[in-house]
Amino acid sequence: MSEVPLFPLNTVLFPGGRLPLRIFEQRYMDMAKACLRDGSAFGVCLIREGREVGAPATPVEIGCLARIAQWDMPQLGLLQITAVGSQRFRIVERKVEASGLALASIDVLERDRDSPVPESCAGCVRLLERVIEQQAGLFEPPHRLDSASWVGSRLAEILPLPLAAKQELLELDDARTRLERLNALLAH
Repeated sequence: MSEVPLFPLNTVLFPGGRLPLRIFEQRYMDMAKACLRDGSAFGVCLIREGREVGAPATPVEIGCLARIAQWDMPQLGLLQITAVGSQRFRIVERKVEASGLALASIDVLERDRDSPVPESCAGCVRLLERVIEQQAGLFEPPHRLDSASWVGSRLAEILPLPLAAKQELLELDDARTRLERLNALLAH
């Protein structure tokens, strides 16, 4: 179990996913500075209650660790970063510092059980191939189109699903089940 700063957002980050962020609140500027200095991760969690800006929001229990892959400061007081998701985690305990930054003791969850993409989900792969063709650079290479985990995570990120549905997909620990659920949604 380790302690990480939390960044509650109105988005769901999956392992391997990229998340562009514009940081301007001092608590998150300080968090990003520490993460860059130490090469450490922060936790991205969907907001259960509250807002992204202002008073600390209450996050859901399952989130995704993220590391800063790129950063730029186009103007003083505005930090633009691209974070990359690594592993899912569960919040064990959360506390909020005087600055408003939430820290959490977490358990890192096992990586989801991956498997080859089942034949019944071949349409999901074709859809993702078209997206990759049309939007080069959208996904971090390598493009693992034979992996149920990679295909399911990337589809869950880009499909216009309700946030609660995306969170439910993140919480699944079986990649094939995640992909089969997405395939069923696409079939309707």
